[in-house]
Amino acid sequence: MGMSRLDEMRLGLYATRNAAATTVGTLTVDSYTRTGALDEARRAIDDGTALNGYPIASYPPDVTRSLLRGIADEEFPVQVRHGSARPERIVAALLAAGLDATEGGPVSYCLPYSRLPLREAVTSWQRCCELLAAAQEAGAQPHLETFGGCMMGQLCPPSLLIALSVLEGMFFRQHGLRSISLSYAQQTHTGQDEESVAALIRIAADRLPDIDWHIVIYAYMGVYPQSPGGAQLLLDEAARLSVRTGAARLIVKTTAEAHRIPTVEENVRALETAAVVAGEEGRAPRTGIADTGIHEEACALIDAVLDLDADIGRALVRSFAKGRLDVPYCLHPDNAGRARSGLDSSGRLYWTDAGAMPVAGRAGAGRPATGSRELLDALSYVQRTFDERAFRTVAAPLPLSP
Repeated sequence: MGMSRLDEMRLGLYATRNAAATTVGTLTVDSYTRTGALDEARRAIDDGTALNGYPIASYPPDVTRSLLRGIADEEFPVQVRHGSARPERIVAALLAAGLDATEGGPVSYCLPYSRLPLREAVTSWQRCCELLAAAQEAGAQPHLETFGGCMMGQLCPPSLLIALSVLEGMFFRQHGLRSISLSYAQQTHTGQDEESVAALIRIAADRLPDIDWHIVIYAYMGVYPQSPGGAQLLLDEAARLSVRTGAARLIVKTTAEAHRIPTVEENVRALETAAVVAGEEGRAPRTGIADTGIHEEACALIDAVLDLDADIGRALVRSFAKGRLDVPYCLHPDNAGRARSGLDSSGRLYWTDAGAMPVAGRAGAGRPATGSRELLDALSYVQRTFDERAFRTVAAPLPLSP
């Protein structure tokens, strides 16, 4: 949620705080700020032109402090979300305004969203981590959420999402952060997601034993169901996944997701319905989680990176140069672009080609390559599945009276 008009932004935060759910506030920055075009953002403010987010680096810190006064506090923290590969001025602005929570990462905010060389993004994010860590000396409690578990939003097999999430978390720790969160985006198969989050928690406990961390689930980030019923069913599943796996936070989507930017009211409704479903799931019996090798595969990817250099930033740059990390369907120049993935008949993600990544023993075994038709089908799989499920629910005949 991000608006450039101060009254609209304050009302959005106020509505989020007062939702019938446990919520966190969001200041999402505008595209000019995200890409560093601060002169354009300032010109829009001066002209009264609406932006597609909150221009935090162009408003004076006192303006943002006034915006948050009486709303943001320990019971209702506010996080700045931005999508910037080079966010030093954003981080400096949020700290100056008294905020200390944001998100992103050197890989996850570079490869999908920019053409910036990965080496430069790593340097920039190192500086940002050091800025946030320095705020600890002044009594702040900076928190940084890795976006690594959300790469490309869809069709990225979960072992790579887990590896990137953990590696970015380790990068944050190496540069002074003591409070982080690890992300994972809901994918195409609930059972696979449950196994993946369990693996993420297990690996984080092993690799990040000396800092505070928690898990944040993102509701599905790909092509969304077009029907309100299908969209609601998909969000319901994300809420259940969060509870079953022990995640601390859920980033929600709305029933308007396939058609337009949601309103404040639609965002609040999504928060409230997710809270209801989560509460119901909390009373449901737990079931066992299968082990199909996701944990082992994610560990192999992490170790392949860490073997390259003791400095995690340099190791990340070298790993992409060598193809030890390779995000499928990602067009960034520093991504090898050899990896490909697909869906099996049940909706599980699998590698059709792992390139130079250390998962070749299982990749593509007996499975067809993904061509353009298969790719388009895979991209719309969740949309079709949940729209059809919603249609069947509506079309089901009413039971006869006894």
